Amino acid sequence: MSDIWIRKYVPQKASDLVGERLKIDAIRKYIEGFKKGQKPLFLYGGVGNGKTSAIYAIANDLDLELMEINASDTRNADAVTTLLTGVLNQGSLFGTKKLILVDEVDGLSGMKDRGGLSALLKLVPNSRYPIVLIAHDAYDDKLKELRKESELIEFSQLTHEDILGLLKRICESEKIKFEEDALSQLARICGGDARAAINDLQTISALGGKLTLSMVNDLGERHTTKKIEDSLKRVFKTTDPDVALGAFDDINEDIDKVFLWVEENIPKEYLKPEHLANAFENLSLADVFYGRIRRWQYYRFYVYCYNLMSAGIALSKDKKYPTNIAYKPTSRLLKIWIYNNANAKKKSISQKIATATHTSAKRAYRDSVPYLQFLFKHDKKMSQAIADCAKLSDEEVTWLRTK
Repeated sequence: MSDIWIRKYVPQKASDLVGERLKIDAIRKYIEGFKKGQKPLFLYGGVGNGKTSAIYAIANDLDLELMEINASDTRNADAVTTLLTGVLNQGSLFGTKKLILVDEVDGLSGMKDRGGLSALLKLVPNSRYPIVLIAHDAYDDKLKELRKESELIEFSQLTHEDILGLLKRICESEKIKFEEDALSQLARICGGDARAAINDLQTISALGGKLTLSMVNDLGERHTTKKIEDSLKRVFKTTDPDVALGAFDDINEDIDKVFLWVEENIPKEYLKPEHLANAFENLSLADVFYGRIRRWQYYRFYVYCYNLMSAGIALSKDKKYPTNIAYKPTSRLLKIWIYNNANAKKKSISQKIATATHTSAKRAYRDSVPYLQFLFKHDKKMSQAIADCAKLSDEEVTWLRTK
């Protein structure tokens, strides 16, 4: 039981993969027949449906050296150029052919300030090795140009039957007895995410005994609604880790929102400076693990995130506070909205000035716009010439003259 099953049962060869065989065969055919100058392959689709696993399994089958780059770690043009140039120009370390995987392409910046996507577009056509790009949503606006220059394959959500077959094979391997209805229910509630289904199976099997439908129902569907206020109360009003653990398991909220809820309400509940410091220390450690999940897809770290936000924060105090707190949603998102709304004109002007002057929008925002505000108020002729050159709207010109 000490092994992490999502790693233990990662497909080692193409025949282990579940899902659409025609698409898996198409990927293999592309890799085997690749020629220099050919468009990269662009795989897209939801979480846990086998995109990355397919590439690893096929690379094993074909005895290819797989070079993986995570685009979320290399967002700007310089980083992408430096990393990819080295990968594209080096021969294989082991004398075998090479396959290049660029994961989380949606994490690349399309902004002119950073240009990670532009750099990728320039380097990919000259590759002498097959390149596979992976993203959740290939139809994100910023991926438009990359989409045009790629061969697209969509990975659909895994079917109930696909996941049920996978779970049965794991049960057989782990010698787990199960009710057919229980395993079928487990395959249904995962929403097509094979990793989630395997994690749930490992969680329930740890209880021991035969896997039953009531055990699956106790786990709860992933979309079961549970008020986050109740979860916070379970964490904040106990010093028992067993009570706090699992407090956030059943709430229908993204982990990002859970972080914001916890962060917002810790200072309301924990009144002693020592307790407050301990709680935020545990929250910051949870955020460190979450960053590693986003960068490297180390999904096993989710358990650390939730344990630190539940038991970790519960144990940050040595006593329960008797006060009855009305927990509120984070105010940060509202503050960000107000700030962005108030600065929307300034940002729009900065982007246009940056384009006209071949600089970054950040620098234009910081250095150019304050100067232009002064100029537009005192030199109508010059300001009109600048407005025409940068294609500023009448509203933007008015903003520069009045703010």
